[in-house]
Amino acid sequence: MGEHGTWFDYLNRFSWWRDFNHHAQDALGRKWKWMMFDESGWTLTHVLTTIVILAFVIWGCMAFIGGIKKTQDHGLVPPRKMNLRNFFEYTAESTYGMVEGAMGPENAPRFLPLIGALWLFILFGNLIGLVPGFVTPNDTLKTNVGIAVMVFLLTHYYGVKEHGLAYFKHFLGPTPALAPLILPIELISHFARPLSLSVRLLGNMMADHKVVMSFFALVPLLIPLPFLLLGLLVCVIQALVFCTLTMVYIGMAIEHESH
Repeated sequence: MGEHGTWFDYLNRFSWWRDFNHHAQDALGRKWKWMMFDESGWTLTHVLTTIVILAFVIWGCMAFIGGIKKTQDHGLVPPRKMNLRNFFEYTAESTYGMVEGAMGPENAPRFLPLIGALWLFILFGNLIGLVPGFVTPNDTLKTNVGIAVMVFLLTHYYGVKEHGLAYFKHFLGPTPALAPLILPIELISHFARPLSLSVRLLGNMMADHKVVMSFFALVPLLIPLPFLLLGLLVCVIQALVFCTLTMVYIGMAIEHESH
């Protein structure tokens, strides 16, 4: 479903909202063209959807913390019935297991907040696009490039923090003689990472949700169900791929060479 068919369209009934949106489009819209990039208007739909996702994640985290504090066993025994606290508890445990398996038990507590935040935002950002009346914020480069650039900067930040300025030696290769050859290759591969992360998520989310919503528009009953299940699988896989690559990049930056 496109942006013109969301619940946020009801805000256009208010004149102050139309004026605000109009000024935002004039100030933040892209006027230049380059290769596949055409002129692009600015819309607040993805911003509002992101706020909804963040509100839901905060609500779930507060329910998880509140549920632990109210129990005498401090959350050791899960609730008998599935609720919001139980769901976020299971999500936290699964995420920790994923981080521990990829980065080791010594690094899991250190990087769990980062990977967990990425997992929750990307996963629920993907899933909300399957709900009629919403769009995913992850089908636009504005969101994906922001997340990918953050991962890119944090990767090198942790690398420098772990190794100091000696971290940049691996860009030069094992011997000085290979430095003129290795340095351009390393630079290209590192700068290609945020591009691949953002474009991969953009392409998969845009294609998946276009297919699902197209079948909803044609036959709204029963027929879209298999495509909804496929879309659910794609949403989970793409969040997993993004987080896995993030852990791989950071793990490579902080690893110590064995002698």
